[in-house]
Amino acid sequence: MRIEQKLASLGITLPPPTAPVGSFVPAVRTGNLLFVSGHASLGEDSPLTGKVGRDVTVEQAAQAARQVAIDLLGTVAGALKDLDHVSRIVKLLGMVNSAEDFTEQPKVINGASNLLIEVFGERGKHARSAIGVAQLPANASVEIEMILEIAEG
Repeated sequence: MRIEQKLASLGITLPPPTAPVGSFVPAVRTGNLLFVSGHASLGEDSPLTGKVGRDVTVEQAAQAARQVAIDLLGTVAGALKDLDHVSRIVKLLGMVNSAEDFTEQPKVINGASNLLIEVFGERGKHARSAIGVAQLPANASVEIEMILEIAEG
């Protein structure tokens, strides 16, 4: 199934590529790899800010991570024009704005990982790091960056 059809079957409409808020570009392709800059849980539709484990629940943060993955795919679609060119998701780096004693960062980033597997199937399975940080820009609860392998052509 084409990725566009899969997204539609899941009721997902990709947003336009996220504009950078600093001196960087949203995505860089080198060879057959696409490196996508970090996207935070600050989208217009469902922004989520605050410390997970204090201000935000694991469930809320996991849902925000899922939305961040959708935002990442919007940027990828803008860079590639066709998500069917994605050979596989290679790696995610998930950062969680964590309360001092919060240790469930993997559960939060599962929101993004599960969405990517749902959309891409086996090609969506990836390596991953899920870390807690003291703070994220604009007090975002979640930020995720992604590396993808792109098919030639």
